[in-house]
Amino acid sequence: GDGFDYCQNTVTNHASLNGTNGTIIFQPILTTLNIHKMMLSILLHRHLPLTRQSPTCFPRVLRCFTSSHSVASIATTTATTSAAKDKPRVIILGSGWGGYTLASRLSKSHYDVRVISPANHFLFTPLLPSTAVGTLEFRAIQEPVRTIRALGQYYMAKAREVDLEKKVVRCEDLYKGVKFEVGFDYLILSVGKKSNTFGTHNVQRLEGVVVFFLKHLYHARQIRNRILECFERASNPTLPQIQRDRLLSFIVVGGGPTSCEFMSELHEFINQDVASWYPDLIPHIKLTLVEAGPGILGSFDKALSEYYLKELVKKNINVRLNTAVAGVDERYIEGEQITVARFKDGSEVNFGTMVWSAGLAPVKLIANSNLPLHRDRVIIDDYLRVPNTQGRVYAIGDCAVNPADNLPPTATVAEQQAIYLSECFNKYYSKFDVLDQRNVEVELPLPGNVTPALMPFNALSFLNKLLCKSSPKFQYKNRGAMASMGFGGGVTDLKTTDLPSPKTTLSGYASFVVWRSTYLTKQLSVQNMILIPMFWFKALVFGRDISRF
Repeated sequence: GDGFDYCQNTVTNHASLNGTNGTIIFQPILTTLNIHKMMLSILLHRHLPLTRQSPTCFPRVLRCFTSSHSVASIATTTATTSAAKDKPRVIILGSGWGGYTLASRLSKSHYDVRVISPANHFLFTPLLPSTAVGTLEFRAIQEPVRTIRALGQYYMAKAREVDLEKKVVRCEDLYKGVKFEVGFDYLILSVGKKSNTFGTHNVQRLEGVVVFFLKHLYHARQIRNRILECFERASNPTLPQIQRDRLLSFIVVGGGPTSCEFMSELHEFINQDVASWYPDLIPHIKLTLVEAGPGILGSFDKALSEYYLKELVKKNINVRLNTAVAGVDERYIEGEQITVARFKDGSEVNFGTMVWSAGLAPVKLIANSNLPLHRDRVIIDDYLRVPNTQGRVYAIGDCAVNPADNLPPTATVAEQQAIYLSECFNKYYSKFDVLDQRNVEVELPLPGNVTPALMPFNALSFLNKLLCKSSPKFQYKNRGAMASMGFGGGVTDLKTTDLPSPKTTLSGYASFVVWRSTYLTKQLSVQNMILIPMFWFKALVFGRDISRF
């Protein structure tokens, strides 16, 4: 109210100083201000009853917008708030399973938590293949970073360098390339990894054109648009046959869960939706799965891997094992430009779309850093600390590895590490005054006992203390492994799980029920818990959307 009164008085005074009647010339402005004042009052009373913002800030904010240094003024005001200065600043690089989980669980009353990531959302990666063909919509499997309760700040930028001596992260704005620095008291590296092309000829150059990765939401959007483009172009009656066959040839590189799940989703999309809308194209469609190793789903029980392989073959999917991609060529055949996949065994396949999901490589920040590395991953100890950093720098997720246990780069590892680290910070590290200059060179004391996060759901976390022994060191617990096979199929490996369940395996419809129920209940918001089954129902009853935009 006082803010709008200030604006109203400013307008009236401006009119008086210029010898005009403010009630006549500026009446539309004054009327609009009064209406907005009334509407804002209603909204505040209805939705923000606990607001404690002082109205005296309005003149200061208004002066900022009328000043040539408004942006700098606002930034300075934000950066120098007394609340932030009184708390240690924790900088988290990345918004994936590790970074987002940690940022959500850290106590904001003890720490000024800030996230730096080029992606302003958390991605629920197990459901990513479903979005690439329209089984699910993109926004149903993501959570915005800024919705984290009491988050100190989020920077949509790429971290380019970490200066351990000055304790700053040098960043680059995602849009304008503006470089800036962010200081830290504690730093958590959770930047993950990127797709590894292994230097394969033309794969990187043609990425986004005919070759696509599958790690982020924009990758799934690119794949979905490309698939629909191929079908629309192939339906053109003037298209030469060689070009039509090329556009309708789809290659998936890699034999891991992501590759297999995407291939299963693609096959289901073709059988259920493409067959209805492009029936003439069905005889020309060719699906190929390429794996350099002797089998698919290498981390699963052998019987499950063989079962999944047989199911793919039953669906007329050409599975090529012990076959590596040697390169991708662009050639002119019969006057048409054709993309060709060359394999190391000398064979070739023309294709219109290649989805590459074979291997991981370090991001530039890690590869170019001075941090200790082991096989391109940051070395950490039993407490997830980077050595020789006095307990000020940590690394979790795919980008980190403890050579003593060498855990796989999976989502469940990153999530458990984030939960462990949040417990350490909230219960133990908060007692150490890292802001005291006398503690600058003092090693952060080791944490006390922390219970490992065995149970995959927060509602069952009380069972962790009953089923696990606490320890100051990080303990990874095997929750099993799952892979879907479209509607009604899948595999679940519980043979080596630490969960209190039968040590067995599941396949077919039973695994499908476990897979869907598990990932639905693991959603981080009620909104997505509602949206996801709605999209599943829509795809099953009404089919997937085939619009390209």
